[in-house]
Amino acid sequence: MAKVKMSKKSTSIDMTAMCDVAFLLLTFFILTATAKAPEPLPVDTPSSTVQTKLPDSDLAMIVVGKKEGKEKVFFGVKGREVRKAALEYMAQKYKMEFTDAELEQFSLIDEFGVPMEGLKQLIAMKNSDRNKAGVQPGVPCDSINNQLNDWILYSRKANIDVNQKELQFAIKGDAKEMYPEIKKIMDMLQDQKINNFNLVTGLRGKNF
Repeated sequence: MAKVKMSKKSTSIDMTAMCDVAFLLLTFFILTATAKAPEPLPVDTPSSTVQTKLPDSDLAMIVVGKKEGKEKVFFGVKGREVRKAALEYMAQKYKMEFTDAELEQFSLIDEFGVPMEGLKQLIAMKNSDRNKAGVQPGVPCDSINNQLNDWILYSRKANIDVNQKELQFAIKGDAKEMYPEIKKIMDMLQDQKINNFNLVTGLRGKNF
């Protein structure tokens, strides 16, 4: 008995609607995504397999590394209102005055590395100019001029004023950085009775 051959017809799928959806999704993600701001003091953190995340609030970051061949320390604190309150405390301490506009502009700066006498100039700069070579020499933290210690103290007070919580601290140090510089920061925190703090590391895979 002869077999009946079924005629083969080519199938076609209209992909127009699928392409429209794909382009709409792509446009949505591009418009809603925020570009990561360049770090003012890039550091290569030590490797670790620990996956504990830092808190999104009530946190101060102390960054220790080298830039332009010199050891530098940068400081930053989470929360715009906390930043403004901390600067107001520092202004009283160092007998300086900042306008409301300067306080507002400072609240937008995540991390900085200048002494108090250079802070007004840094605030007045465009964001793209702040990371240029030679602009930020680091926050002074030596025995003669220890402004970092004051920033730590007054940021703690500011966070209690604003959030009614104790500020947590994290140290982000370069893996190639000499240990004494990190130890000096730890001693500074412990002098203020801060015995619990985080050390920021880079996540690496486990070696089997």
